[in-house]
Amino acid sequence: MPVEISEREAEVLAAVGAHLSNAQIASKLHISVRTVESHVSSLLRKYGVADRRALAALAGGPAAAPPALTGLPAARTSFVGRSAERAAVAAAFGESRLVTLLGPGGVGKTRLATTAAPALPYGGVFADLAPVRGGFAAQAIAAALGVAEGPQQPLTEAVAERLGDGPSLLVLDNCEHLLDEVAGLADWILATCPGSRILATSRERLGLPGERIVLVEPLPLDSDAPALFTDRARAADPDFAADPDVIGEICARLDGMPLAIELAAARSAALGAAGLLTALEDRLRLLTGGRGADERHRSLRAVVGWSHDLLDEEERSLLRRLAVFAGGFDLDAVVSVSGESPGAAADVLGRLVDKSLVVRVGQGRWRLLETVRDFAAERLAGSGERDEVRVRHLEWAAASAEALARRSDGGWQDDFDAVADDLRAALAAAPEPGALPHRLARSLAGLCYTRRFLAESLETYREAARRAVDPAQACHDLHRAAACSYLVADGGGRVIGLLTEATELARAAGDANLTASSLAATVATTARNPGWHGAELPAEQVRELLEQARSTGDQRDPVVAAWVAAAAAWMTPREPYQADVGLAEQALKAARATGDPVLISSALDALTSATHGHGRLRAAQEISLERLSLVDSMSRRDPLTAPEIVDAFHMAARCAIVAGDLPQALELGRRAEADELLGADQYFIGANNLALTLALLGAFDEALALVDAGWDGWQRVGRPITGMMVPLVVTPMLVHGLRGDERRHRLWRSRVEGLGGGVFTRSTLAGFAEGLVAVHAGRVDGAAATVAQLFSADTNMQFRAYARATGGELAVIAGLPDAAARLAEAEPPAAENAWAAACLARARGRLRGDRDELEAAVAGWERIGARYERARTLLLLPDRSGEGRAELSALGCA
Repeated sequence: MPVEISEREAEVLAAVGAHLSNAQIASKLHISVRTVESHVSSLLRKYGVADRRALAALAGGPAAAPPALTGLPAARTSFVGRSAERAAVAAAFGESRLVTLLGPGGVGKTRLATTAAPALPYGGVFADLAPVRGGFAAQAIAAALGVAEGPQQPLTEAVAERLGDGPSLLVLDNCEHLLDEVAGLADWILATCPGSRILATSRERLGLPGERIVLVEPLPLDSDAPALFTDRARAADPDFAADPDVIGEICARLDGMPLAIELAAARSAALGAAGLLTALEDRLRLLTGGRGADERHRSLRAVVGWSHDLLDEEERSLLRRLAVFAGGFDLDAVVSVSGESPGAAADVLGRLVDKSLVVRVGQGRWRLLETVRDFAAERLAGSGERDEVRVRHLEWAAASAEALARRSDGGWQDDFDAVADDLRAALAAAPEPGALPHRLARSLAGLCYTRRFLAESLETYREAARRAVDPAQACHDLHRAAACSYLVADGGGRVIGLLTEATELARAAGDANLTASSLAATVATTARNPGWHGAELPAEQVRELLEQARSTGDQRDPVVAAWVAAAAAWMTPREPYQADVGLAEQALKAARATGDPVLISSALDALTSATHGHGRLRAAQEISLERLSLVDSMSRRDPLTAPEIVDAFHMAARCAIVAGDLPQALELGRRAEADELLGADQYFIGANNLALTLALLGAFDEALALVDAGWDGWQRVGRPITGMMVPLVVTPMLVHGLRGDERRHRLWRSRVEGLGGGVFTRSTLAGFAEGLVAVHAGRVDGAAATVAQLFSADTNMQFRAYARATGGELAVIAGLPDAAARLAEAEPPAAENAWAAACLARARGRLRGDRDELEAAVAGWERIGARYERARTLLLLPDRSGEGRAELSALGCA
């Protein structure tokens, strides 16, 4: 029998056949990497094959292309020697997944890494950590990989997700100043990505278990060192020729250090080999003693100093000023810090490039090698102009950040990644508070948010608040920090504190309306998200805050009126996450008067909740769709929109499920996974809605694959198992129960029970799942108690229709005397839920032996695409039971 796969699975299979990685497939299909993983897992299960190679063969794809290593610095000169070291790197990877090239600065570790890495049979990425400040190594790796955080997803998890595609190599260059941080990240990556390998370059070992060291020594004086000198000298002067003994003596004086040789060779055109040797002897005469690594490093510094002394004053001035840059720079940046005209700056820069003191790293970009930068920084410190140059650097950084923030073209992200380390460094070195540092901090925070470095954005908005000279501006910064905290893993516990601090700043600014809006935002946030933020305020304190908001602000101001009305709507009911209908309608009217889609969305959420609470599930669904329609008008660059965008997607999909509209729930789930802000977070938005939808539709394999990926991700980053996880954990309990897999059903039931005390009383969804399994398995032992639970007054309104329809059918199967009464009691909520309506039609058909009711149930299941329930209903129609058995077999059910 042909394997049945969904349209999306067919697209993924074709992409696997083309030998695309999971990341490439995600980009091509506009879905998340995690969702691709889910589809691949489902395909492996359906086809019964062991790996991607077998899937690719089934898809009939072309031969695999060689994997690519991206981000490598462009080689602008030939590579000389190092055959033994390259072989040692390959051999070391045969023994370990972590190899470190160890040696002093200037010995050629980076160049060896860029040559040895592409020869390995893995795709991967090169990340230069030289310009990276402490605490930002993960961002540098993420930038190299082109990944970002998703809501509730740490950046390290996003990195691991990308590297987890398959065998991959991560090259981490210049680790010595970030040893502890890099070691921690490397340990995490190796533990969570079994196919990954890491090649590091450092002056010190990382110190991780299993690390293999390849020592990078100076070049041999009898072979590679003279060859390198001759090659570079001829690059400077094509007619260069010299006595081999003189070249050998020069290389010996330079201890075979590649960087020293290259700097000296750059001067050979002007001095000749003999003149160069004489100059070196003069410069190095004071160096005495052994010839160990420390002495070689002193020799290298001496050669850098000698090269510096040969510069004219213009060249020396520019070189030391360039030391202010942490990473690369373009000509505009050079002009900014040098104070020279573009023409003059370009001329001097070109001369420094000719002398190998500045290296070109890309089209229109240059940088200093670390050894040269350290020397130049010392000269800057002793020049008396460091403070002035730092101010120019800060001015350049603020202007660059603001210019990037205004851009919307496709290349802005790469340009941000190229300067991000310098923006961070400029901010760290700036005085506080101050208008210029505040401008930079606010722009950098916004750029980090748009780049989806969410945790960094949160902290940088807090930094902006510290830098602000105006408390009102600081208040606005903290509101954005609070909005970021919704998205940051484990950041929710800070939101109330941030909003409280923002309110105090508004008071300090003497702005009554801003104070009232901040107070109301604190009230609404607490009431809308009970238990989620880890910093709940006592109810009486929240009510006091609401009264303060009412008495502080001017209610004639539309924004103040909208915020206070929204807070009042949420605070009137006593039940968590409930709102008052009349007050919610007033809040919506007030919000519409502002024209602000964020405020309108917040009011619509209150109205959705209030409508749900009255059992009007379809009306709530329509309101949630109106709310979702506002998302496109919200800026994806402003974190203030983030809580509404995330929740609008979540609630629209949940409302569709609650109304039994599974086709729309599926469509909305797919939209969420394709959304650039939400797509990476499948175990939060996706697995809690999409996996449940797939299970109700009968797409069991895809649901389980999504759950597996979500559960693994949740566990991997150490999140606590809370009630928010109920849909994720109930879904596999339901699927395995329906398939008759008792072992896995019990496993997931135990996980549901582990979510908190009395979950089967507390969670209507869990009770519904257990009841439905009992219906289809014919388990009538204890049916009366189960039915009573499903009809309890404590059942959650969201899943009450599901619970009562299932309870009514179980009562029929068990022959309970009140079965007919239970069916009648289930009718009102079922009138608002298409799934429950079909379930009740089947239950009435069972009770009365009514074929028309059973046929109506089949039609109901067909309308919402519920294949499993349709198949089980067909079994009750003797002339169509064969059709039902075939469908169940296709779904992997006995």
